[in-house]
Amino acid sequence: MSKKISFTFDGKKYFGKENHSLADALLDNGIFLLGRSFKYHRPRGLISAGSEEANAIVQLETGNITQPNVRATEITLYEGLKAKSQNRWPTLNLDIGSINDFLSRFFPAGFYYKTFMWPPKFWEKYEYFIRRAAGLGKSPTDDDPDKYEHFHYHCDVLIVGGGISGLYAAELAAKANLKVLVLEQYPQLGGEINNQDKLKESDQNTIFQNIYSNLKNFDNVKIVTSTTVFAYMHNNYLLASQKTNNKKIREIIWKIRAKKVVLSTGSIERPLTFHNNDRPGIMLSHSARKYANKGIDLGKNIIVFTNNDYAYEAAIDLKLINNENKVTVVDIRNDSKGDLIKKAKTLGIKILFNHVVTNTKGRKRINSVFVHKIDNEKNKIIDNYGKISCDILCVSGGWSPTVHLFTQSRGKLIYRESDATFIPNESFQNEISIGACNGTYALDKILEETDDKMSNLLSSFKINIKNNNHASLNKIKKIFYDKMKHLWIIPSNIDFKKTKMFVDFQNDVTAKDIQLALKEGYRSIEHVKRYTTTGMATDQGKTSNINALGIISKLTDTPIYKLGTTTFRLPYTPVTFGALAGRHVKEFFDVERTTPMHQWHLDNKAKFEDVGQWKRAWYYPINNEDMHQAVNREVKATRNGIGILDASTLGKIDIKGRDANEFLNRVYTNAWSKLGIGKCRYGLMLGDDGMVIDDGVTSRLGENHYIMTTTTGNAASVMSKLEDWLQTEWPELKVFLTSVTEQFATISINGPFATNLIQKLCVNFDFSYENFPHMSFKNIEIGGVNCRVMRISFTGEKCYEINVPSSYAQSLWSKCFELGKEFNITPYGTEAMHVLRAEKGFVIVGQETDGSVTPIDLDMSWIVSKKKYDFIGKRALYRSDTSREDRKQLVGILTKDPNIVLEEGAQLVEKVSKPPMKMIGHITSSYYSPNLGRSIALALVKEGLKKKGKKIYAPMPNKTIEVEICNPVFIDPSNERLSA
Repeated sequence: MSKKISFTFDGKKYFGKENHSLADALLDNGIFLLGRSFKYHRPRGLISAGSEEANAIVQLETGNITQPNVRATEITLYEGLKAKSQNRWPTLNLDIGSINDFLSRFFPAGFYYKTFMWPPKFWEKYEYFIRRAAGLGKSPTDDDPDKYEHFHYHCDVLIVGGGISGLYAAELAAKANLKVLVLEQYPQLGGEINNQDKLKESDQNTIFQNIYSNLKNFDNVKIVTSTTVFAYMHNNYLLASQKTNNKKIREIIWKIRAKKVVLSTGSIERPLTFHNNDRPGIMLSHSARKYANKGIDLGKNIIVFTNNDYAYEAAIDLKLINNENKVTVVDIRNDSKGDLIKKAKTLGIKILFNHVVTNTKGRKRINSVFVHKIDNEKNKIIDNYGKISCDILCVSGGWSPTVHLFTQSRGKLIYRESDATFIPNESFQNEISIGACNGTYALDKILEETDDKMSNLLSSFKINIKNNNHASLNKIKKIFYDKMKHLWIIPSNIDFKKTKMFVDFQNDVTAKDIQLALKEGYRSIEHVKRYTTTGMATDQGKTSNINALGIISKLTDTPIYKLGTTTFRLPYTPVTFGALAGRHVKEFFDVERTTPMHQWHLDNKAKFEDVGQWKRAWYYPINNEDMHQAVNREVKATRNGIGILDASTLGKIDIKGRDANEFLNRVYTNAWSKLGIGKCRYGLMLGDDGMVIDDGVTSRLGENHYIMTTTTGNAASVMSKLEDWLQTEWPELKVFLTSVTEQFATISINGPFATNLIQKLCVNFDFSYENFPHMSFKNIEIGGVNCRVMRISFTGEKCYEINVPSSYAQSLWSKCFELGKEFNITPYGTEAMHVLRAEKGFVIVGQETDGSVTPIDLDMSWIVSKKKYDFIGKRALYRSDTSREDRKQLVGILTKDPNIVLEEGAQLVEKVSKPPMKMIGHITSSYYSPNLGRSIALALVKEGLKKKGKKIYAPMPNKTIEVEICNPVFIDPSNERLSA
């Protein structure tokens, strides 16, 4: 006896059975009306029993754990479950929105593209109602209390699908001693056998039990259920979403890298397209069979409407479950010699060949169908059979292989005319497709195909296995299935323009909508899809796409294979944002990185700013200083004594290899061939478009060894670009890159007394200018620790940058303060650093540049080599646009009133007039310089280099500020301080 589980639907309490889905439980309670369609708000019920479900979409739970648009077929029942129907008001039974159904002639496909365009001034009113109508469920507004996880997994063979073909493939791979992972989207393994009575003996049940019991003996096989593979990407990298019963973790995203992939994802039954084919109680035949075999009473009067033999399996089971059930099959075909038809006749099932269902009745649950006889040659109605009462209508238009993952992997499909399906043809990656997803449906053929394909797959591992067919293969009873008949639009006795033949059930797309799209001039299947929205609902066209293609084919008299298919985009089924985010939320959304001296900064009351992922000391207030006062003090102390900066966040990339020199020549604009060992050089890096993307100093440590520094915010992107260029553009270069940003901390000692301090740190080293000039590098032992010391400066002062192993950085930092007291050593933060570099006219990439600035614009043509054959971005520098004389150029700006500090981003004009004014540039950096006793700024101004000394204006909301264009170097233009 199954355990009873209570749940609520639309506020009413019901009971279901353990291991049943919400869909099972609702049907078991006699509830067939489960939702409303999106556009017309028509009553809708279950159409399927799987992930292809388009109608039974519910709002699961309430409050901060609520989840919209969840398929009732994919929710395993649990105690206290709360579900609510969607897209209705005020109730499911009485939905005011259903008035749209009666006004449907005014809402054809594409009506919103035209209706809401006129008059333009009404748009704001339209928008309110459109936004209210948009969507189906409601997203939670509170924080999600659940946790999500990401899990990485590597295997030899990944098998997607736990049906017989998938499990048999797993058994063969396991016997070859390979690491095997099997993922099944449903809670139960077995695939097709879950549609049958599991207690009844059958070939499928016997083989499944045999294979499954064998798999239990292998330690190298991992089987995970309730896990849907939703993305198949490059290099056999796949993503899967696992629903868990763990109270602490709601979902897990599997990130899988497999040497080989076996797709055994099954197939999806297709509906038939006829008038009023969407009523509650109309469902796919194999889904009805599955529900019935779970003990769910679907009714006594059952109609099966089909164009193929497979639907007879449902008819037979529905009859065998209860002999009192009145089962009638309406078959489009003239006749069928199939074995199942013979069995149906022996059970007394009535079969109407040459007949079609042309209409249905029953607003909230089907109660009858209208049947007509057709001429199969002309596909036209020739006689009225009459009205038949029914409790349920099972439909089957054939099967569509589930090729979504195959096409995501860039595999090519081919159209098979015999059953009107697209099947896998050419694999792009290390993958095979077997079973129903490969268009193979008969059990004996599936086992033979799996044997053959797995033999070839295993041979790639240099494993030879005997092509032994499954032991039960010869015992399988072979069933003959006769041909199906394609009829994409079922003939009707009603004018086609007045029919409601639904193709996409969720979005209310009908056959006449597709006809309208064709009349509007759309020919591409992708354009028709977007105009009508067919295949764009939450089910992504699993039951509608092939029918839409067939209808277009019929209406345009174009073979389906010439139409092609729409794109099978990921994800295969919807994935929650929570699962995609995993643990990367709130404080873990972006990793917070700190330097080895971070605790010292905290202890000394530093204020911080975020620079990329890094927490950098912004300024160090003392004695209740405000930011302006603290920064002024730090700037003056650096110019007059010693300023010390924690520059550990700068990107550091170790470059090694015989072609390192050539590599640097290609990525930087200037020449590197003659840079001596122990020397440093400043470099600019451009994108393909010739625009500045990064700058920094690179030092030569050895013959084939360099260390490159990058800006803090661009360290990761520069590393990525360098690797990209090496791996895709210059694979012949022998160069190896290693990020060492966190392996070394950087202590920058600046100021006129910098040499005095570092001499105290290294008493026995000669720091004279002759021995250690500017732009040079030395390996020096400081306090018993090997350090890399560079004479480079971002302040214009004498500077020593010490790269020390991170574990020793805090100690050396503290030692500097201990020895530097007599020189008024002062820590300075990023704000003072900005003022100091602006006083010298040094640029910051991302502040003086914005992706549209070249080295020439920065007045740095001196750094662009005229002799080098090539470098990244060189060609772009000679384009007509990048060589224009009227481009914006970097200049200095001085305000007439020295106490006014301009706003960064302020626009500059030559003449003040009524808005809009003609802008000639903008302020990129603006500060108050305590060393100059006035404000200074840098700007990009059109033809700015020619306009030095000219007065221009910065119009602000409450005043206009007069400024003068000047040289961007405000302090020590001759660089005397660097060598003093």
